[in-house]
Amino acid sequence: MYGGGAIWVPGMCKLERSAPGSEYEERQTCLKSCREGKASVAVQRFKGAMVSRSRMKLWMIRATTTILLWTCVVQLTALGELWGPRVLKGWPSCFTLLDSPPSPTLNHPPVIAQKIVLPPKRVYKNNGYLMVSCNGGLNQMRAAICDMVAIARYLNVTLIIPELDKTSFWSDPSEFQDIFDVDHFITSLRDEVRILKELPPRLKQRIELGMYHSLPPISWSDISYYKNQILPLIQKHKIVHLNKTDSRLANNGLPMEIQKLRCRTNYAALRFTPQIEELGRRVISMLHRNGPFLVLHLRYEMDMLAFSGCTHGCTVEEAEELTRMRLNVYACKGISHPYDKLHMFDSNIELSIYRYAYPWWKEKVIDSDLKRKDGLCPLTPEETALMLKALDIDPSTTIYIAAGEIYGGARRMASLTAAYPNVVRKETLLEPSDLRFFQNHSSQMAALDYLVSLESDIFIPTYDGNMAKVVEGHRRYLGFRKTLLLDRKLLVELIDQYNHDYINWDEFSSSVKAAHENRMGKPVRRRVIMDRPKEEDYFYSNPHECLILPFQDQNFSSQ
Repeated sequence: MYGGGAIWVPGMCKLERSAPGSEYEERQTCLKSCREGKASVAVQRFKGAMVSRSRMKLWMIRATTTILLWTCVVQLTALGELWGPRVLKGWPSCFTLLDSPPSPTLNHPPVIAQKIVLPPKRVYKNNGYLMVSCNGGLNQMRAAICDMVAIARYLNVTLIIPELDKTSFWSDPSEFQDIFDVDHFITSLRDEVRILKELPPRLKQRIELGMYHSLPPISWSDISYYKNQILPLIQKHKIVHLNKTDSRLANNGLPMEIQKLRCRTNYAALRFTPQIEELGRRVISMLHRNGPFLVLHLRYEMDMLAFSGCTHGCTVEEAEELTRMRLNVYACKGISHPYDKLHMFDSNIELSIYRYAYPWWKEKVIDSDLKRKDGLCPLTPEETALMLKALDIDPSTTIYIAAGEIYGGARRMASLTAAYPNVVRKETLLEPSDLRFFQNHSSQMAALDYLVSLESDIFIPTYDGNMAKVVEGHRRYLGFRKTLLLDRKLLVELIDQYNHDYINWDEFSSSVKAAHENRMGKPVRRRVIMDRPKEEDYFYSNPHECLILPFQDQNFSSQ
């Protein structure tokens, strides 16, 4: 066993056999060390293999879990389209904590957010795509948007988010999403009509190539016009662009579901952006601190006076300026005014002509005095002060002016502010920093006035323009809040009699009160005039199909 020769231990040491002794013991020690070294290496390799296997196993678990999760999401989306995440479908998940349905008032108490399951999207065969370009101011466009939603729903087409007017007098560059909460608008109407922020990419190319049809629809048309005239165009061209949308849907004679959808769009889907809503709440809170407040929609602005031709109380120079603003002859046909030389040599005045001469305002001669006597002019600030005093409005009442810059400035406002010292505007209540993002964006500024007007204790418009009408209807919807609808024709007659001493103050005041006793926005049926839709009561000023009456028999008084 211990003879000569050698023993080979693979992978370790080579030992030679020799006689017993110290040298043999040393070799045995070497063998032991080599064996221990191999064991240590084996242990290290085993540990490394275990770590590698653990990492591989973790990676496989993560990959498998991810694949399973996405498979579940895709299956759920395909089955119900209710839980599709925002990255897939563009609407909130049913697991998202959404805001509670909006309260009729901005001053509602805070509510606990709760899970709300959105209604399933309406499934229908898409007949094509409807693009619309709104025209006019904020409230004119607001009503048009509601009409276009109803039309898209009835025609079973996809509506593209409306384009807002940027070429009107105000030249407001605001987009839809700058004024309205676009995601809420799309989501809240998903069970009625499919709405997209923009055309799909493949259809954008058709627009670039001019492969679509554009037209202004006929004013005050009933829904059959859109079914018989517009729908075939959509089916033929795939995309139809309605390039003018104000007053394109009739007031009356429409199916009840169409009228209800117009209201739902107006009072639930068209919500202002969070920034506008928050600033509106701040203004309302400031006003409520001083008790009840009155909103006066004093439509005595430069554009209104120029367009209507109403110059009562203006100086000769102001009347001429308003006339020049209305007539477009200077911009379109050259200068032909008695002050030709002045215009030609004064570049500032010449530029102002081009700025204020709008080709879509018809060139016309207007008899201002006759229009005023017919009740077709907005009340002046002086006339408004007399009207408020005649109605016994307390002089300490806070009066919020919902309007742009008053023509004539402080001089024309002197009578009103003398009678009512607490006259305020958003510009006087808020810091300039609060309004810096809204400056030069008239529609966003008008949205603030709209919110404050809804919440006022009394709303008084001095002219029945679009804002006056739409706010009137919204206040009716919120529970017939007090809205004083002025009889301007009678008022100017009484004011002239009082100013010429034909009647005394008591006679004047009692006559004004009696004339407006039943003009406070109470329930009343909308007036229908066959074949004269422009003279009918406007749907958005009195959407009686959508109103909840404050009494049991659900009857309306006569107009």
